[in-house]
Amino acid sequence: MTRILIVDDQDDIRAGIRAMLSLDPALVVVADLSDGLQVVPFLREHPIDLVLMDIRMPGIDGVEATRRIRAEHPAANVRIIVLTTFDQDEIVLAALRAGANGFLSKTVSPAELITGITEVIGGGGTLSANATAALIGHMTGNPPPTVDRELLRRFDILTPREREMIILVARGLSNEEIAGQMFVSPLTVKTHVVRAMTKVGARDRAQLVSYIFRAGLCSR
Repeated sequence: MTRILIVDDQDDIRAGIRAMLSLDPALVVVADLSDGLQVVPFLREHPIDLVLMDIRMPGIDGVEATRRIRAEHPAANVRIIVLTTFDQDEIVLAALRAGANGFLSKTVSPAELITGITEVIGGGGTLSANATAALIGHMTGNPPPTVDRELLRRFDILTPREREMIILVARGLSNEEIAGQMFVSPLTVKTHVVRAMTKVGARDRAQLVSYIFRAGLCSR
């Protein structure tokens, strides 16, 4: 059973998310809050596995609320998915750097939302297509001045297959698209990517993409 907290200042949005999550009996909405300032005090009193966090809210925004959560709760204990209508690269990066495990648009279907939650709870990360494009666009438009040699060494332990797949991840391909290109199943792709994340110490797919660019692998 996954215990979820919804944080959004719009009543109709919170109600809509509740309705979508009710489709999966393994997901339980413990509460919903309308103000980012309420989140950390609430988490001190209630066990929560996942926070669905809006970006634009009164009090403090979702990025700052995420940062405050991370000051008290590591990602292993509380996972965070940012839900928003904004996919600009600066927002994506700010949320991920604050400690978010995923970034999804509020326009996702119920199936996409539930799948994203499942991915994040399972230890992975989830990014909407637009958020992925924003992140990759920022990375390609702002390459690191020098290759991070320490990060590059981490990738030495990957198998050739794992390395091939994570480069495709960094180019913005989904598991399904990688599977079609490499003539394997999406589950096989997911298994290889998760193993690669574990080997290089990336907490999720977004951080993996960041590591790949910082290691200079996409320029090779």
